[in-house]
Amino acid sequence: MAKYEKTFKDNFNQILNSIHDGILHGSFSANYEDGSDFSVGETRCAVRVYERYNMMGKNRVSPNVTLVGNRDNLHISAVTSGGSQAVFFKINTFGEKAFFGLP
Repeated sequence: MAKYEKTFKDNFNQILNSIHDGILHGSFSANYEDGSDFSVGETRCAVRVYERYNMMGKNRVSPNVTLVGNRDNLHISAVTSGGSQAVFFKINTFGEKAFFGLP
């Protein structure tokens, strides 16, 4: 599992579109699986789930990206899952970290 979180100021729609486009154009095997949008007043939440094939690990990796914002105050949380070939413990997690450019 790899996790990335950050709180920052920016435009909600622009960041959401950049994330979506970046993931889909970052790998020829990346797919958009599904998503959900919710808002209460000026607070918005967008959840996106993607999947791609990881050639190095010979498995599929799925990141879940959640973007929460109130006006220009944003928080992103991205967590990967999958990417292991073992039954009882995790080995070969290259693809999970690679999705976010982590070593």
